[in-house]
Amino acid sequence: MSITNDIEDRLRAAFTPSALDVVDDSESHRGHAGYQDGGESHFNVRIRASAFEGKSRIQRHRAVHAAIGPELIGRIHALALDIDV
Repeated sequence: MSITNDIEDRLRAAFTPSALDVVDDSESHRGHAGYQDGGESHFNVRIRASAFEGKSRIQRHRAVHAAIGPELIGRIHALALDIDV
């Protein structure tokens, strides 16, 4: 399974989002630190879920990181998050 699909599956399972976009943006970082041949090193995630209601920005980010899991987070170089209700 690709990292992109794994991130998507884990976030869907954890938050049942109303909207979710996981974009592999690795090619935009070719030649920069952390770039890996084959991609899947830099991601942009846009997620909307009622589970984030009443949570601070930091709480939302921590929840997403926890849902993705440390082993998967450790395999990627950059994760940009756009999180809202």
